[in-house]
Amino acid sequence: MSYPSLTVKNILVTGGAGFIGSNLCEELLRQGNRVTCLDNFSTGKHDNIASFLENPKFTLIEGDIRNYEDCQRAVKGVDLVFHEAALGSVPRSINDPIISTDVNIGGFVKMLFAAKEEGVKRFIYAASSSTYGDHPALPKVEENIGKPLSPYAITKYVNELYAENFSKLYGIETIGLRYFNVFGKRQDPDGAYAAVIPKFAKMLIEHQQPVINGDGNHSRDFTHIENVVLMNLLAATTQNQKAVNQVFNTACGERNTLNQLVTYLKEFLSEFDPAIESIVPVFGKEREGDVLHSLASIEKAKNYLGYTPACLFKEGLRRSASWYFQLVVKQ
Repeated sequence: MSYPSLTVKNILVTGGAGFIGSNLCEELLRQGNRVTCLDNFSTGKHDNIASFLENPKFTLIEGDIRNYEDCQRAVKGVDLVFHEAALGSVPRSINDPIISTDVNIGGFVKMLFAAKEEGVKRFIYAASSSTYGDHPALPKVEENIGKPLSPYAITKYVNELYAENFSKLYGIETIGLRYFNVFGKRQDPDGAYAAVIPKFAKMLIEHQQPVINGDGNHSRDFTHIENVVLMNLLAATTQNQKAVNQVFNTACGERNTLNQLVTYLKEFLSEFDPAIESIVPVFGKEREGDVLHSLASIEKAKNYLGYTPACLFKEGLRRSASWYFQLVVKQ
């Protein structure tokens, strides 16, 4: 994969020990940038950044975006911020809307204001496809959103409002990336709020029946991690001023049902363990706060940023299956 190159910069990645953040750190370091990772390890993993610690251009700050002093310390001398830190998961936010709001809104504003105060020119942040809420149209177009269906969705929409407001008030350049169901290496398969792909993969590898919420016909625009890293770097390097202070769908522009997901996972994982092919899923009740279907229009990203997906769903799942299998077997 060939990504756009940044001229050597001092870069902050918040949530840099997380799934997306660590993949971003890896590519930024590969390009020779000086990278600071801010993480409180509430969901991030030390293992995700272990290979970076020997790199003299990598700095780890163990801190919390809810603490403004930690934000100030992290942005010192920084040219560019990739803000990935957040508490994800719709069910988590329904179970505890207070902490989701505290982290995703309070932490976001503190980080954005600290960046502005330090004179950071551009602030790229993780937005979410959950912002589309109950808007029925497919594909999802950035300018058309509905009512949020969860506290998590509300927090991510509020991030967009703050980013737009800060750009107008203070002149800091912001670009939001609405992620659609990201998956790939370093994604945690464990825990109550694990994303569906690594969770299903682990269950199949352990010869358990994956539990599908609903009838399995819910569909998602599953997006491999390479596409997310690509979009972040396109946002960082674009000279198109029309792309600044905008939000962009970060996806493949194709959708697959949960039933298709399980079928593909079984196909790819059975290459390592043939017994997986005969496992059948269990169907449970629909999950509160879930949207039925999600499909992104990627036309805006193509037109403004020159984006073309680097890795489509089926190929991304094939690559990820090997990583998930090796991870679970080691445990």
